[in-house]
Amino acid sequence: MSELDSFFNSVEECAAYETFCAEQERGLEKFTLAEPALVCRWRMAHRGVPLLNRHIRALSHRVVNGAPLTTNMLSWAKQHVEWSLAAGEYDDPNGVLMLVIDVNGDALMSVGPYEPLADCSRAALVSRAAAARAEEVVAAVAPELLGAVTADGRVLLAAREGEPLCGAATLVEQLASTRGCAVERALAGADSVEEFVADLGDDAVVFLVSDEHGVVVETGVVGRAAELAQFLSQGIAKLFA
Repeated sequence: MSELDSFFNSVEECAAYETFCAEQERGLEKFTLAEPALVCRWRMAHRGVPLLNRHIRALSHRVVNGAPLTTNMLSWAKQHVEWSLAAGEYDDPNGVLMLVIDVNGDALMSVGPYEPLADCSRAALVSRAAAARAEEVVAAVAPELLGAVTADGRVLLAAREGEPLCGAATLVEQLASTRGCAVERALAGADSVEEFVADLGDDAVVFLVSDEHGVVVETGVVGRAAELAQFLSQGIAKLFA
């Protein structure tokens, strides 16, 4: 029995991890990360990543150079996060973990401080979501999504039907269901984030769903729609507290 067996759910998972580590093993002086093809920023809490399993599921849907990530890469990512964060010393144990995968399929992880969004206006949130949509075209999963709560209590996401969602967005769906609200995908075809916002009613409240920032509600909003949006925000924030 390998000393690693106790850390894995199955022999196959352990073998996948050991294979990937063997493939990645090279002297630190020789290893240089090539041009980044995918960058994931996951919020930490107390030296852990609260949404890790959701992030790994979303990672399994992402592509690099048009190809899905290997099982070995996914196993390495999950186990490296669990082991390294628990044992490491960080200036900010509630910071951000960054996973970078380059064009050659090699990966590195690093940890840095968390910085809240400086601008939470509707225009700023729309701009971030639009940039994330561009990443979805290349990598198949957007790391941030624009959402909205309408005056009649519907929860909408600027995503297409069947589109894989980032980890934070899957939790938003679950939180909304606890209030009896089904989350609707509101993009069709080549619709843009800007079109999504333009179709909202005047009383709708916009929010950003982010693997790094949780749920960020636009500033200066009040009313029933704002209360539901804040409920979603607070639900994720509790995991980072």
